Amino acid sequence: MRYYFLIIGILCILYYLLLCLYSRRTNSTFARFWLAAGGVHLILGCAPLSVSAYRLLGCAAALLWILFLSVEIRIVSAMKKRCRRQVDYVLILGAQVRGTWITDSLKRRLDAALDYLSRFPDAEVIVSGGRGSGEDISEADAMAFYLMDRGVEESKIIKEDRSTSTRENLRFSRRFLDAQKDSAAVVTNDFHIYRALLTARREGYVNVYAVPASSNPVFQINYLVREFFAVAAMYLPGRIKVQRDGHNDTDSAKKRR
Repeated sequence: MRYYFLIIGILCILYYLLLCLYSRRTNSTFARFWLAAGGVHLILGCAPLSVSAYRLLGCAAALLWILFLSVEIRIVSAMKKRCRRQVDYVLILGAQVRGTWITDSLKRRLDAALDYLSRFPDAEVIVSGGRGSGEDISEADAMAFYLMDRGVEESKIIKEDRSTSTRENLRFSRRFLDAQKDSAAVVTNDFHIYRALLTARREGYVNVYAVPASSNPVFQINYLVREFFAVAAMYLPGRIKVQRDGHNDTDSAKKRR
């Protein structure tokens, strides 16, 4: 087991360095997890522990791997889902904007939505995302400008510009549609599809489909591991709340067509 911890520790540190070199940043989203995980593994690998202690740690590691893989299988399976039918609404989930600049993840989502709209142009588009730290405009505004620059009519774009999370993206967007009757295709990066669809169903969406966008291959492992923790958190006590009545505080607003 000592060698297991040393090898995993070295691999985690190397991956962290790769992310830093590629992004030219030391604090990319979730990247420091690999530095911390690598450090912990190296400490355990170098620590003068007894054989029985390493056996206990080995059993704990095996259980964690089983849990991790069981969640990752669901995430990866969902990445293969793709809507191939006409829907009423295309719902594009926001991602970080730097100033007014569309980041790579968000551009991939928007390009996936444009590809879908080229085949099913009758769908209305909901762009969902508020304005966060370091953003000069809301994510919804940035997405709307990007789509209009590429030929999408402004009259077909609905902006939801208050949300700051996946749950809020889907919850606040419900004011523009009937979540129990209208069909919606959720557009987000492939690694995020499973959590997005799970959240959508908990928020009362009945006819919901996936339009997965690609993601940066260098960051893919980073994203998938981050999603494991995000999905696991959804199953913690107090986090499971399915809205069965199909209403929330914004549903009283008039539905836009």
